[in-house]
This record gives sequence, structure tokens and C-alpha cells, in this order.
Amino acid sequence: MMAASAASAAAEMRRYWAGVGLNRSLATPKRYVCGSVPGQRGPGGRLAASEVRTYPRAMPSAIAPPVTGSTVAGVWARVGGFVALTKPRIIELLLVTTVPTMIVAERGLPSWTRMLVTVVGGTLSAGGANAINMYVDRDIDAVMERTRNRPLVTGVVRPGEALVFAVAIEVIAFALLWRFVNLMSASLALAACLFYVFVYTLWLKRSSASNIVIGGAAGAAPVLIGWAAVTGSLGWAPWILFGVMFLWTPPHFWALAIKYRDDYTAADVPMLPSVASHAVVTRKILIYTVGVVALSVAFGVAADLAWIYHASAAVLGVAFIAGALNVRRDDSARSAMRLFTFSITYITLLFGAMAADALVWGS
Repeated sequence: MMAASAASAAAEMRRYWAGVGLNRSLATPKRYVCGSVPGQRGPGGRLAASEVRTYPRAMPSAIAPPVTGSTVAGVWARVGGFVALTKPRIIELLLVTTVPTMIVAERGLPSWTRMLVTVVGGTLSAGGANAINMYVDRDIDAVMERTRNRPLVTGVVRPGEALVFAVAIEVIAFALLWRFVNLMSASLALAACLFYVFVYTLWLKRSSASNIVIGGAAGAAPVLIGWAAVTGSLGWAPWILFGVMFLWTPPHFWALAIKYRDDYTAADVPMLPSVASHAVVTRKILIYTVGVVALSVAFGVAADLAWIYHASAAVLGVAFIAGALNVRRDDSARSAMRLFTFSITYITLLFGAMAADALVWGS
């Protein structure tokens, strides 16, 4: 029996490394293009040499064999592993944007049943997308210090199990939203998942420094899902709010990536802070932050919100821009993490303010 288990584990590892090796040359260096800065382009519009850096591909560290065991502790470890696949902390942030959006769309509290099903469906949909992301990225997760304890790296969950789990909860999410909410919200949730998996994870993440800029559209989808769940349609207001979240994602994530830039370099992932200078990164952080604040004001007008929201958006916006300016002056990881933390506070309070405004002044 022990021999059979060992053979099974060995076969699983061979399948994994075969998958990792697909279309990848670990020994081949790769060149990435930094964010462009005025005056750095050479003759004919080509990038100056100072804008291109070369990093060697990193060899992933060994991934632990799958954890097996029938003890109570082992069972709970596996349950925890499957929960971890969904990235609960990211889902919490997505839900913070969904419920207030529904309140604004309703101009009051929607039915508790509709809110509950939308939240559960959105949670399962986002969790499925995150689990597929972990399945695809298990090789680089083994290299990065920040992600080495993820369940597919430690062996708590097998890759095949993770993929089946992800697809299953994605199907359940679509069915729930379609049956108990509406087809538009279900379709938007599925589209966000497909975009996150195929456009961001499989295409952009390992090939472009603009990965999180474009990929951020998936993280902005919950506001569209929440609005569609209430109204069954999308007007100007939800699309402007989508723009707020779309522009918020890059400065939020780049602030975190400043601290972990060496991780991304080691994993051969061209996240902007790992391939561009601090000046380039913080300039873009500031530009996107100003865009977030501007769109947040525009949303208040489009959604016909009152002074509670507008006052909150103004104060929070000034604080967000101040944080971006501080990171531009201070290149320490501590400063970047302060901005990262505040960006979460910003979006939480902004959406809380819009919900409060709609509840107090809603028609």
C-alpha cells in the first residue's frame, strides 16, 4: 500500500512538472519593457536601453507532495486548503463593493433574499476564478516568499482536485444567480471569471507590465453584477463606478508589489515595480489615483447622491492623493504598504458613504 501511495505521488509530481514545463524555458532569460517616461524613447520611437531590463528565469522550488491522512486534523487542513483556494481576503473586498452598489441602485435596501443570493453567487464565482488562478500559478507560487504556503504548494490540495473544485463552484454560482436573481448578473459574473482566467492569468500576468491594469477589469465587475442584480440593466452610473474600481486596482496592487518586487523578479512575473524604476511606478500610481478621485465625484453626480457621499468622496480623495504623493517622495516599502492599507480603507469608506447616502436620502 505504501509503495502504491508513493507511486501515485510520484506520478502526480511528474504530471505537475510536465505541466510547468509546457511552453516555458526556465533557462532562457526574458526581456521586459518598463513603463515609458517622456524623453526616454530613442530614434524612431524605439525604447531607450534604460527602459529595458533583463532578468533570468527562476527555477521553481520543489513543491511538497500531496498531504493525505484520515485524522480529524488532516480533514480540517484539507477543508482549510479548499477555502484558501478561493482567496477569502480578496472576496471580502469584492463584497464590500457589491452590497453598497445594490443599495444605491435600489435607492434603499433591496430584498434580503436578493442580496443574500447575489452575495453567495458572487462569492462562489470569484472564489472559482481565484482557485483557477492558483491552479495555473502553482509553479510561481512555489518561488515567491509571499505565496509559498498556498495549498497547492504545500500539497494540502492536489492540482486536479483544485481545478474540479473551481469549475464546480463556478457552475453553482452561475446557476444560483440565473435562477434566483437574473441572467444578466449571472452572465456578468461568468464573464468576469473568464476574463480573469484567460486574459489576466494565462496571457497578461507573465507577459506584460500592464497585466494588472487590464486585468483589473475582473475585479471591477462586482459593481456591475450588484447593479444588474437590482435593476436588470446598466446605465451610466454603474459604468462610472466600474471605472472607479478599474482605476483603483493598479495603485492598490502596485503599492503591494513595491514591497514584494524581488518576489516577482524571482518568479519571472513582470509586475511593474519589478521591471520599472520607482519614479515610473509612483508617477503612474499618482495618475491613476487622481483618476479614481475624479471618477468618484462623477459617480456621485450620475447616481444623484447627496452631501453625505460627496463630502466623504472629497475628504477620502484628498487623503488618497496625499498618500500617493508620499510614496513618490519616500521609496521605502513601509511607505508603500501604508498606501496599500489606506487604499482598502478608502474603497471601504467610499462605498459605505454611498450606501449611507442612499439609505438616508433615497427616494
